[in-house]
Amino acid sequence: MCCRYYVESTPYFIELGELALKTTYLSRRKMGDGGSVLHTGEIRPGNTVTTIMRSRGGKKLAFHMYWGFTAQNRSLIINARSETAAERPMFKEPWAQQRCIIPASWYYEWEHFKGPGGVVKTGRKFLIQPAGDDRTFMCALYRLEEGFPHFAILTRPPGEKISFIHDRMPLILPESRIDDWIDPSADPAKLAKLALTDMEYALADKQEQLTLGNFG
Repeated sequence: MCCRYYVESTPYFIELGELALKTTYLSRRKMGDGGSVLHTGEIRPGNTVTTIMRSRGGKKLAFHMYWGFTAQNRSLIINARSETAAERPMFKEPWAQQRCIIPASWYYEWEHFKGPGGVVKTGRKFLIQPAGDDRTFMCALYRLEEGFPHFAILTRPPGEKISFIHDRMPLILPESRIDDWIDPSADPAKLAKLALTDMEYALADKQEQLTLGNFG
């Protein structure tokens, strides 16, 4: 699953954030209610962040959204399984027509392993991104809640290199497929088969030593 990711202060992400401020007038209301919009840094569930979506007129936009669908018990649903999203009542309609992209530098994952007695424990924290790239385009679904868009990141089985860390990873597409994913007329099931699985990773405590696209 994906429960944390990071956005670096590079021109690409800064420009996206500035574009989102111009197009998302509801961001002002969100900030007025005590919330805040994060353009860079470590992103957590419950944050309002920059996403990429398509407008009703078919234009690609940078837009602010809140991370997490609100369940009936008021808890946040932050991920959705890509294999079953089309069948789940909460995700069925967004899967069909309300899809967006979450741009990031990398996502974080904690190593999961079985301890004594078979109890699953969490261990080391890793940074993960597509091999040979310094940007990570995660696929997500969105819906409106009280007039403001909320998103959930889609997940899939992990690539071979990172399967020792966790049994799930975000559904990540190459940049060339962003327009297809946010197109309401596209078939998300077919696009999901084009997901990237060749990932690079590094321990998060080595973050200050890393260079973009070079996790070795």
